[in-house]
Amino acid sequence: MAITAAMVKDLRDMTGAGMMDCKKALAATDGDMDKAVEFLREKGLAAAEKKAGRIAAEGVCEAAVSEDGKIAAIVEVNSETDFVAKNEIFRGFVSAVVNQVVKTTSSDIDAFLAEPWSLEPTKTVKEELSSKIAVIGENLNIRRFQKVVAENGFVESYIHGGGRIGVLVEVETTVNNDVTREAAKNIAMQIAAISPKYVQRSEISAEYIEHEREILKAQAMNENTGKPENIIEKMIEGRLNKELKEICLLDQVYVKDGDLTVQKYLDSVAKEVGAPVAVKSFVRFETGEGIEKKEENFAEEVAKQMGM
Repeated sequence: MAITAAMVKDLRDMTGAGMMDCKKALAATDGDMDKAVEFLREKGLAAAEKKAGRIAAEGVCEAAVSEDGKIAAIVEVNSETDFVAKNEIFRGFVSAVVNQVVKTTSSDIDAFLAEPWSLEPTKTVKEELSSKIAVIGENLNIRRFQKVVAENGFVESYIHGGGRIGVLVEVETTVNNDVTREAAKNIAMQIAAISPKYVQRSEISAEYIEHEREILKAQAMNENTGKPENIIEKMIEGRLNKELKEICLLDQVYVKDGDLTVQKYLDSVAKEVGAPVAVKSFVRFETGEGIEKKEENFAEEVAKQMGM
């Protein structure tokens, strides 16, 4: 397979590796992007996770929680420009969308779009979206939503950066007061800042752990040829343990107190209120994550129009 400059650029954006290293990785893997990422990781030339790259999509994340804290929703609604994302009409629409999600029984976007619009039931949500597109003059998209129902506790929300990041945290506890609410808000801020993938290690599949172990083994063998196998194995386990601590919320260093892990912070809150306090689940949306707008080259566009 021919390796193009665009493929090299994409791999470089994903991994942060050098251009020649990316070219070699693509050549060695016959242009397979995922295998090329792993090739670079094994050589110690890429981070453990693919970098998100430049996030170009605009819009906001918004959250809503019922008065009793038992039901919450989070949505991401996209616009073409940041200017529209700050528009009052757009913001009002997003608020109405998330409030409808709190009450919806739909489990996916298509079903949600087909629902009657809560503020004008003669329309569907999709029809209201179309009318907002006509009024605002930009393409808009209700990209995703998630609803959380707490059976044994409550849900707390946190919105960061004017809607750039939205978080919901489901807390299991028999105590719903200012102390546990503040703790939940602190945990939501932690999730917004550090972006864990799991609550705890028991949620991680054995396949994921084995896959990471193989990557780290290849990396260690490349770095430490000649070292005894038992030493290399200890290095692998140490690195794997460090990686798992970074992606598991409860194992992370608590951002407000570096002497504590998140689990130890929750233990201190539980001791204060006299009841167990645990994180059951969380949702983290970041506006535009995984989406890239097409980069326009103005000079090329002009040349094309002029037939140059």
